[in-house]
Amino acid sequence: MRTITRVIACLAVLLPALSACSGDSGDRQGIVVTTNILGDLTRSIVGDAVPVTVLMPAGADPHSFAISARQAAEIERAGLVVHNGLGLEEGVARNVTAAVETGVPTLSVAEKLDPIDYSSDESKGKPDPHFWTDPKRVRKAVELISARVIEDVDGIDTAAVRQRTTAYLAEIDQLDQWMTQQFATIPAEKRKLVTNHHVFGYFAQRFGFTVVGAVIPSGTTLASPSASDLSNLADAIRTAGVGAIFVDSSQPDRLARVLAERVGLNVQVIGLYTESLTEPGQGAGSYLEMARANTEDIVRGLTAP
Repeated sequence: MRTITRVIACLAVLLPALSACSGDSGDRQGIVVTTNILGDLTRSIVGDAVPVTVLMPAGADPHSFAISARQAAEIERAGLVVHNGLGLEEGVARNVTAAVETGVPTLSVAEKLDPIDYSSDESKGKPDPHFWTDPKRVRKAVELISARVIEDVDGIDTAAVRQRTTAYLAEIDQLDQWMTQQFATIPAEKRKLVTNHHVFGYFAQRFGFTVVGAVIPSGTTLASPSASDLSNLADAIRTAGVGAIFVDSSQPDRLARVLAERVGLNVQVIGLYTESLTEPGQGAGSYLEMARANTEDIVRGLTAP
């Protein structure tokens, strides 16, 4: 009798624990997104149907932002984690890896968008994660996110997600057409880009631009240029007749201005929203607003006398 009593007591302790373990996947809720650009895409197709947590603050650098212990725990409890991948989110890569290892559904968006490699400087041969400068790839990203939300997020209104996805894809198609028309006003010989780091590879491929070089000769802002790097880029700018240097508006532009002075020509330094959205009302509160603002500034910079 004592043996039976002990068995029952043990089962009373073990069964709740086993139930909790088997219910872990069912307890996962909401969507966690690493970057604010992907966060905007996700919210545009999900709406209020399910909570969407975006880890990267407005105006932050996707290469270097870090998260709190609370945010790390949110990743591990998520119904779906959407991240850029291809090495972009250097500060949270280990957290995403840990989530994958514990069975959290994840989507590495850039890896599924026919990625291109960097073609020069320190990052040459490595995959380029900056796909969002090409609206056609953004369109595909939206389709991927939508499909995974419907597949992995419990209790989602699939009809509503599909409806919002269709409407948002139409907006991206309109954006792509408008951008193409705007860039057609730039003569072919002026479609040359110098940026603060290598972020416009997909853009150049999509719209027929040439990337002359970057102030930071790398695909990440965590690198730094040498004196010879700046000297070589100055020579390339003079040779190519580039009229503008485009920098990320959220990053210091001191090096770009030093470079402009070294070139000794009338070279503008123009800020773009390249890797992060802003707070609403500050110029790039959404992906669509960011793309339009950048298009207008690139056209202005490269068509100026």
